[in-house]
Amino acid sequence: MTRESISSVHEALIVGGGIGGMAAAIALAERGVTVDLIDLDPQWRVYGAGITITGPTLRAYRRLGLLEEIKAQGAITTKTRLFRYDGTHIKDLDEPIIEEGLPATGGIMRPVLHRIMQKRVQQLNIPVRLGLTVDAVENVDHGVAVTFSDGTQGRYDLVVGADSVFSRVRELAFPHMGPAAPTGQGCWRISIRRPPGLTEGEFYLGHDNPCGITACAPDSVYMWMLTPHVERDRFLSDDELFDTLKELLKDFGGNAGWVRDTMTREDWINYRPLAAVLQPGPWFNGRIVLLGDAVHATTPHLASGAGMAVESGLVLAEELAGHDTVADGLQAYQERRFPRCQDVIESSVAVGRLQLAHGDPREHAHILEGALGRLNEPF
Repeated sequence: MTRESISSVHEALIVGGGIGGMAAAIALAERGVTVDLIDLDPQWRVYGAGITITGPTLRAYRRLGLLEEIKAQGAITTKTRLFRYDGTHIKDLDEPIIEEGLPATGGIMRPVLHRIMQKRVQQLNIPVRLGLTVDAVENVDHGVAVTFSDGTQGRYDLVVGADSVFSRVRELAFPHMGPAAPTGQGCWRISIRRPPGLTEGEFYLGHDNPCGITACAPDSVYMWMLTPHVERDRFLSDDELFDTLKELLKDFGGNAGWVRDTMTREDWINYRPLAAVLQPGPWFNGRIVLLGDAVHATTPHLASGAGMAVESGLVLAEELAGHDTVADGLQAYQERRFPRCQDVIESSVAVGRLQLAHGDPREHAHILEGALGRLNEPF
């Protein structure tokens, strides 16, 4: 596919080699920009279980040219089924196919998704420097002067901060922004083999601790559970994670109960507290701009954090290509992304509050369906 080139940016630095950073790097490089990508992890690894990929997220990956690899290496499903925690079926979420040839929903293991994106970065000959971040970024003479954490320096037409919710670029260049706010919930995840007969994604509601299961490959799934967050003075050991999650699942039926009865201490289990924030504008300072969790960090309730990051990378490149100046392109990027990210974050946080308040599962389903329906609209 031929893409309109970007005339206002010749060289760009992407800080952060996660999903949003790689999406921006790919989208800019495909429009003729010379891109450098840096990441703080010396091994450029990603940790985590699976990731749910909704129809809108699959649409964004199709625009990046990565849909077929995701379909081949992940799991595609047609809908998400809602159950009471005891296994009683409530309803199926309406998840229509939003583009011809586009799957409705699915899942993939996060490390597999990263490898697919890393392969595309490498195919585009984008230089990747690892174990590196920035110590200074300064707008100077129609460019940005950068001092890297290893003492080297560079100059770019554009610097993109896609370096996580703890963004160093945000800290250096956006003093009007602050950290993400804890939501009061934490998220448990376990990777495990696929329950017999599971064909679609599943949510289990009506319990103090809602959970869900996403197929990520023909033989594997990940299950998540949301609980009120409890502050601890240390991280839980692997044995404590196992014992605690098994206990949290004691009331569950259906495939959630199957996971409880089948899980072993060899299955990967993780817990982390949740936080979210929609940073106030402006999202850019001169020729320095933010995207992804650095500026619109959300919770997993709509399974849209990755999708929002990929969309932002695509929109950033599109708007820079569609405008003669960097300033106009960045302003258009912010105006196009802000309301959509705001909707995702506010809807996700609202679902979390409802869960903490032991709200009606039907209201939970109503919020989810409304937000997912809006996400189906073009971005």
